[in-house]
Amino acid sequence: MLTRISPSKAEYTEFSTPSDPQPASVASRLIAVYRIASDASAIEGRAEAIALEQSVELPLSAVDSDVVLQDIVGEVRDVRELRAGLFEVRIGLAVSTTGSEPGQLMNMLFGNASILEDVTLADVELPAEMLTHFGGPNHGIDGLRARVGAGNRALTCSALKPQGLRNDDLARLAGQLARGGIDYVKDDHGLADQAYSPFAARVVMCARAVSEANRETGGATRYVPNITGNLDTLRTQLRVVADEGLDTVLVEPMISGLPDFHAITRAFPHIAFIAHPAMSGAARLAPPLLLGKLFRLLGADATIFPNHGGRFSYSPETCRTLANAARDAWGGLRPCMPAPAGGMTLQRVPEILDFYGDRTMLLVGGSLLAAKERLTDEARAFATRVAGYFEPHG
Repeated sequence: MLTRISPSKAEYTEFSTPSDPQPASVASRLIAVYRIASDASAIEGRAEAIALEQSVELPLSAVDSDVVLQDIVGEVRDVRELRAGLFEVRIGLAVSTTGSEPGQLMNMLFGNASILEDVTLADVELPAEMLTHFGGPNHGIDGLRARVGAGNRALTCSALKPQGLRNDDLARLAGQLARGGIDYVKDDHGLADQAYSPFAARVVMCARAVSEANRETGGATRYVPNITGNLDTLRTQLRVVADEGLDTVLVEPMISGLPDFHAITRAFPHIAFIAHPAMSGAARLAPPLLLGKLFRLLGADATIFPNHGGRFSYSPETCRTLANAARDAWGGLRPCMPAPAGGMTLQRVPEILDFYGDRTMLLVGGSLLAAKERLTDEARAFATRVAGYFEPHG
């Protein structure tokens, strides 16, 4: 039936799969929410086809097991018309088919359906047992604030760039930003283990530059290295980070892979993970779901995303929905800090804080670095404006 609606030093912990990985009974269902472009006359058939494709990949007539028919075959729960030619379809999928593993969860949610150009995975509703199993952020908003002594204010962040600088130049920039009072000074996501900027040496040099700046100013700026590579490389880099006494890193979950991302967030519980959205636009997953909910589910303490009005094309509505997905109550998961970025400027700070509130990390990179010899002064102006914005005046 169709219903019309209006539109400190981290410790390394080996992570192993629980002996009983099933977070719920065999009959338990999660709800996958799809947006499908279709004629009204065809939508019910398309919904049924996707329910089969995302569960058993067979026509119903080919399934001769009563157990599979009852417990595994996808169930169309609801079809709603959002506007002419666009429908929201809710499908119940068996939790047992996910194997309680991030890659297989994504496979069951959108594996084959992602090949259909007119289908988007818009949202997912997970039973409490799955939220507990995957775990979510280890630190979240409160942890990120506590690391830098921020109280209840919004946080500031900036990036070391451009790509191609040597480590000594990056360390100099890191020190200047730290002297300006920026809370988190992160590697640009393009910094990896290049010949001109080797990872291990960069971590040591930038961490020590920030530490020296903190000693001078009494600040608590965190240097945030970017980690990237396969699971073995990620673990090796995280040990380098821990050995240098750092407690926060940047990672690109869609580059490294969601299973590996989840594995390291569980294996290094004392490290906070800031998730970068690189490659997130390559699949038709709604940004609030992917960057807000799924990154949070798998352990992101903060999630970076393109702010509206910047050099990317997210709408204000998408940005607000994404921020709310990251930090609103969701079972027992800690809230994840939304970090709007992309073409941000000091002049937009009041507008951005009015829009997102104080449970936000503002990431301003290029416009600060453009100050060159005045970088520390501009960083200080940014940090001061954010820190004082919600304080009562007069």
